[in-house]
Amino acid sequence: MKLIIGLGNPGKAYEQTRHNIGFKVIDYLAMKWNAPLTQSKFKGMYSVIHRPEGKVMLLKPLTFMNLSGESVGALMDYYDIAVEDIVVIYDDLDLPTGQLRLRQKGSAGGHNGIKSLIQHLGTQEFNRMRIGISRPPSGMKVPDYVLSRFSEGEIPDMAQAVEKSAEACELWLSKPYLEVMNQFNGA
Repeated sequence: MKLIIGLGNPGKAYEQTRHNIGFKVIDYLAMKWNAPLTQSKFKGMYSVIHRPEGKVMLLKPLTFMNLSGESVGALMDYYDIAVEDIVVIYDDLDLPTGQLRLRQKGSAGGHNGIKSLIQHLGTQEFNRMRIGISRPPSGMKVPDYVLSRFSEGEIPDMAQAVEKSAEACELWLSKPYLEVMNQFNGA
């Protein structure tokens, strides 16, 4: 089974914020695959989809961003999912708005959700899809920025980033992640 994880914060107040772009990709895939996240366990919402490529699980941890690893680690242990069979989708301040960057490993880079995952999985070697949200404007604090909504001008770029991320996830179901990286990092 492959596990696609979108990071974000639960609740209406956070729905359209920059920090919730991972949740947006999961919602998009759930809608596209007609697989609403109806199961609630392991401090998260998830669904299991039977696709031609095999079983796939979509997960939105509901622990709030900084504790995402609690949900992911428990679910992976229960279903015996190998770390190479996951991909984590999240926001990245160091990429231009809407830019997609795929990696197979790396540090947390200051992202608390990724810090939590590294802590709970015991490794930095897991597939990631980072979606750029750019840096905050001068004088704005990072926490305020990541919890703010996208501007009207950014919405089309972010919608395209969500679609591209979903395409990359779909390709990963049948291709090695390195091949997916090569295709989408160059786009």
